[in-house]
Amino acid sequence: MGATESTEGEREPLLVPTQTETSIQPVYSRVYGRRWLVLTLFSLCGFMQGMVWNTWGPIQISAKQAFSFSSTDIAVLVLWGPVGFLPWLLFMWLMDKKGLRASLLLSAFFMMIGSAMRSVPVIDLQLRRWLIHGGQLLNGLAGPTIMSAGPLLSTTWFAPDQRATATAVASLVCYLGSACSFLIGPLMVPAPNGTQHSAVGTVVYSTTFSADTNYIRDRIQLVLYSEFGMIAVLFAMVLLYFPSRPPQPPSVAAASQRLSYRSSICRLLSNVRFLMIALAYSVPTGVIAGWSGVLDMILTPANINQVDAGWVGFWSTVGGCVFGVAMARFADSIRGMLKLILVLMLAGACLSATWFTLTCLTRLTHLPSTKATLYTSCILLGVCINSSVPIFFELFIETVYPVPEGITCGVVTFLGNLFTGLLLFFLTFYFTDTSWLNWCLTGSCVFSLILVLMFRESYDRLYMDVFVSV
Repeated sequence: MGATESTEGEREPLLVPTQTETSIQPVYSRVYGRRWLVLTLFSLCGFMQGMVWNTWGPIQISAKQAFSFSSTDIAVLVLWGPVGFLPWLLFMWLMDKKGLRASLLLSAFFMMIGSAMRSVPVIDLQLRRWLIHGGQLLNGLAGPTIMSAGPLLSTTWFAPDQRATATAVASLVCYLGSACSFLIGPLMVPAPNGTQHSAVGTVVYSTTFSADTNYIRDRIQLVLYSEFGMIAVLFAMVLLYFPSRPPQPPSVAAASQRLSYRSSICRLLSNVRFLMIALAYSVPTGVIAGWSGVLDMILTPANINQVDAGWVGFWSTVGGCVFGVAMARFADSIRGMLKLILVLMLAGACLSATWFTLTCLTRLTHLPSTKATLYTSCILLGVCINSSVPIFFELFIETVYPVPEGITCGVVTFLGNLFTGLLLFFLTFYFTDTSWLNWCLTGSCVFSLILVLMFRESYDRLYMDVFVSV
């Protein structure tokens, strides 16, 4: 039997690639320099939203005299922020269907109209009170997009080795805005008739006020006008330039197909691991948000005046923002360490909250209650909890990928504001003794630490970017 030449049919391959396999196109990724401008505009919106939300807490004594506010009014003005999250499903749908530009434009519009309502200088105090409350509510409606869209922006515009850092900046700047209101409010608005002292580092400021009601009201009006002007300029900038996405995606994960809106909600609500870590985030961050909004009321029994309480809130929040960006940069450099970072942060939060709570109960514990101890414990508490926010966000996205980032973070920020709202709701009934707020904060930190220790981490999005060729 001799060897014969094979026919043309015999030379055909046995396994023919399908049409789908032969039509796959590679994903070309690219990062653009304009991503920093996009991040800056978004962060400025978050900054102003946080500043407007926390306008009244740091100057609550002055506001009570100027506008005849009660302690309940101050608590409700802070409460409007969490109330603005009630239609969060609508905002998440808008973000998923129309993109980040449409969502941010709507949020900036709400902020501008709300700040304008607060600034109307009507003489009738009852009408003025309604306008201020309405303005705070509109500012709260901007919260769902501002507080939950940071991870979506970082995934859409930034490379994998910069995502956590961009998430930290976009997520924490709103806290920086509320921190600046701790500083700007007491310095621009005098407290009624008295002497105020404030120490920052080695510099001591001492100012004596003999302020009547009209002068205090004029100074508050100046703050409201200033915030309205800055928000109006910011709205114009977002309107002129803020694209939803770059021409080409920066990574494989940014270009990948995501679940639909309805499928995402069902996936999140049925994922036990996600619900566990969502509670670990929302309980302490929600409680500390309400707690810091009325920090002046909490520190008043400890003989800390309005200006000093503002400095305590300022440095605790600023420290959390700075440390949070640093830890996010560390997480970008050494990937797969999110759970360990959270455990360390929450352990520090538990110790700091316990220290602060026991210091405020000096009559029972006999611990030294000085300005230095209150400063230190409160600042450490803010650093540990606020800096954990971007790390939590990144862990959420990794856990539930391919659920869209905006929907995931929208759910957890809604839960956080739900706990803030519940805390402030009870505060409207139990505002004579605020020591129970400190115990709630301590318990929330311990609860979160236990859940994080029990959580089993996974990095599905990181796997996509690292092991799938671009």
